[in-house]
Amino acid sequence: MNNRKVEIKAVNLTKKYGKFIANDKLNFEVYKGEIFGFLGANGAGKTTAIRILCGLSKPTSGDITVSGFDVYKQTEEIKKNIGYMSQKFSLYEDLTIAENIELYGGIYGLSRKFIKERTNHLLEKLQIMEHKNTLISSLPLGWKQKLAFSVAIFHEPRIVFLDEPTGGVDPITRRQFWDLIYEASSQGITVFVTTHYMDEAEYCDRVSIMVDGRIEALDTPAVLKETYKVSNMNDVFIRIARPDFIINNE
Repeated sequence: MNNRKVEIKAVNLTKKYGKFIANDKLNFEVYKGEIFGFLGANGAGKTTAIRILCGLSKPTSGDITVSGFDVYKQTEEIKKNIGYMSQKFSLYEDLTIAENIELYGGIYGLSRKFIKERTNHLLEKLQIMEHKNTLISSLPLGWKQKLAFSVAIFHEPRIVFLDEPTGGVDPITRRQFWDLIYEASSQGITVFVTTHYMDEAEYCDRVSIMVDGRIEALDTPAVLKETYKVSNMNDVFIRIARPDFIINNE
């Protein structure tokens, strides 16, 4: 994987709020087309790091580039080259499917011709052409999820950040959502994803696990399971992030 193009590079990424250290010298690289899992319990520092990588917050120190752009000086260039999807899905409930796509296409600065062509392709791909004038508020949760992801990569970004995108949906819909992630990855889009579901960590090419603002482990799921002598990523996470749980249950 070392021969692949680096899309995200963080060297000693640090973010402090007064005396509190949210991100403590994070070091990692993420490659083109890679599905990179960014895991950690609530408060571990994941969201803080993602805000920095998206150009929404400045780090206190460290050398960080996203798609080759510096997070200190080139945040607007970064924003043009990334997509973002949160657990809230970022769709406007009082607009229709077609209106949401058109709105985001305009925000991304795409031409009307491109938006029209891409919209038709997207609606056919998701098999929702006949529902294009349906309000987002009336859609099933799974539909919203798939549409939100498709909108996040509508402008063909180099990287898409997914912040706990599958929260609250059933396992079958979650698996279908990951099919879309695999497809995006195969097209060369780098996927940076956080999740609370440890079974989803198995789907990532590599996984980083944060504890108290630091990266405690970073490798492929297979290597992490071998290293910690366990059979699944949930047990890996417990051994790294919840060692007191193991002690209390032995």
